[in-house]
Amino acid sequence: MRILVLAALAAGIANASAEEAFVTNQLSDDLIVVDLATARAIATIPIGGKPAGVAVSADGRFAYVTSPDAKAVTVVDAAARQVAGRIEVGGGPLGIAVTPDGKTVYVADWYAAAVRVIDAASRSVTASIAVGASPSGLAVTPDGKLLLSADRDDDSVSVVDTATRERKAVIKVGTRPFGVTIDADGKRAYTANVGSNDVSVIDITAGAEIGRVPVGMRPYAVALTLGRGFVTDQYGGTVSVFDVTTLKPVKRINVGDYPEGINATADGKRIIVACWESNTLDIIDAAELKVIGEVKTGDGPRAFGMFLRRTE
Repeated sequence: MRILVLAALAAGIANASAEEAFVTNQLSDDLIVVDLATARAIATIPIGGKPAGVAVSADGRFAYVTSPDAKAVTVVDAAARQVAGRIEVGGGPLGIAVTPDGKTVYVADWYAAAVRVIDAASRSVTASIAVGASPSGLAVTPDGKLLLSADRDDDSVSVVDTATRERKAVIKVGTRPFGVTIDADGKRAYTANVGSNDVSVIDITAGAEIGRVPVGMRPYAVALTLGRGFVTDQYGGTVSVFDVTTLKPVKRINVGDYPEGINATADGKRIIVACWESNTLDIIDAAELKVIGEVKTGDGPRAFGMFLRRTE
């Protein structure tokens, strides 16, 4: 694929960690793998069913991809760049998350107000957990004990005990939360609220929203690094940056059109953004707060979830 290089790309990417981006392209029905050290697309994997959500296991072995139109989850062998299996889940699978130990995969069913539980070893659905209306983004705490579901049409976040597989709390947030992200300490969560153009900050232990941060139009998802939150503003074509301590806005960074999926690299130095209408993956220097590179993707990249894989 054609690589678009900005002026500062060579210097900025040279120090990037050894990671790959697994980007779902919804309109071209595939998944591309981008080597972030070289800013090059190195593989294209056919998926089908309008793939949207993606979650790479912590050990880097597998990427799990949701296909709403196919009502399925595709299992990709990340190293081999091949489809390793397909799991029929029914409904409208969208958001997806993997437990830290890699044994369980959770899938948000947009239509059923439920989260499907997949046993990674048998690759089968073993349970269903009732949550709020239109669950979208999912995230698991670092200790694996809690699952958070952003329930868009209930303006809330469900907190699920992963041991009992029961919803133990409902936290009211902004209007139409979509993406949800948990910090490295497992203490706070952040939801991108599509309808109220802000980010809700949640104290997970207290089970309560403790603040709101105004961001750009139609925020989609949040990434965290260097004491800051980075939020994709779909309608703004920007990434809003805020301070996680003061909850004050810092800057808005212009990126491609209709940014959606966003992750921070493991070393915390880069923010990777999938831009739906530009068909690009933008690379931001997290300290300098500027775009330093751009990689051409397939058609309609979403990359909704944890889409980065460490290779070292």
